[in-house]
Amino acid sequence: MPLLLLSNSRDPAGRYLEHCRDALAAHLAGARAVVFVPYAGVAIPWDAYAERVRAALAPLGLAVRGLHEVDAPAALLADAPAIAVGGGNTFHLLAELQRRALLAPIRARVAAGVPYLGWSAGAVVACPTIGTTNDMPIVHPPDGFGALGLVPFQINAHFTDAHPPGFQGETRRERLAEWVAANPGVPVIGLPEGDWLEVDGPHVTLRGPHPAPLFGVPADPALMVPNVPIGPWLRA
Repeated sequence: MPLLLLSNSRDPAGRYLEHCRDALAAHLAGARAVVFVPYAGVAIPWDAYAERVRAALAPLGLAVRGLHEVDAPAALLADAPAIAVGGGNTFHLLAELQRRALLAPIRARVAAGVPYLGWSAGAVVACPTIGTTNDMPIVHPPDGFGALGLVPFQINAHFTDAHPPGFQGETRRERLAEWVAANPGVPVIGLPEGDWLEVDGPHVTLRGPHPAPLFGVPADPALMVPNVPIGPWLRA
């Protein structure tokens, strides 16, 4: 199952899907088109979201078809040469996928070897649940928090160790420590902005400029080092 899971879509200068351009080109090299899932978009209309992604992927020679643009999205997924799931609100994304019964079609297509690309919410929804998202639960997914389960670990996108002076709330590390305490046996990768994960079969490789903390593993706290594959599936 080839997966490319990005923490974020924009680089520090605000350029869209530019920081990972070479990785995108390699990951999608065998595809001529991408089916885009826009459902994480809430404040942005889905047509506008699809146009943004279309403009970003056009230099790679890829056509983009929005899943919202067809009456039979499951049928479009069944023939998808590649699938891209955008960021936004993870609760909204999962709720829309559940209501349309699209989790199983996406799983089946990825299991068949079709490349999956997800950023932010689109990366989190590839996990067993969306329980490690940072997003506000603006809607309630009707079937709970269970997600695609394409990988057996969790992702916390946009991970940061920032702790403003005087801030008395829990840090991100403390929140994730709570999650693994309540959900033992499922590790979490704190994925900093600018980083992404390349998943190739049972192996996971961190790419980008930053190491990534691992939570809920035997050596917790631990770090993933960029460009060093870990496998199988972070269970070691």
